[in-house]
Amino acid sequence: MKNLDKQLRVLQKQLTELRARAGRARGQARRRLKRLERRTRVTVERTVRVLEPKVQRAVVEAKLIARGVRAGVSAGVAAYREGRPPKR
Repeated sequence: MKNLDKQLRVLQKQLTELRARAGRARGQARRRLKRLERRTRVTVERTVRVLEPKVQRAVVEAKLIARGVRAGVSAGVAAYREGRPPKR
């Protein structure tokens, strides 16, 4: 019986130590996760800040190109309707 009591006390001591270790590990994991989220957020914000003006310029350029293509198509349609051969 004494042996079982001794084993039980040893197990309880190990359990309290494991609980303490688990608590520390959770705290470290939480800090690591917060740091990772912060780094990711900063990287994304920086990327958006750098790329947004470039994307806006590209959209404006694409609109101009589309306008030119539409004008060319409508001119081609008008020329076709007139029936004259296209200029070469």
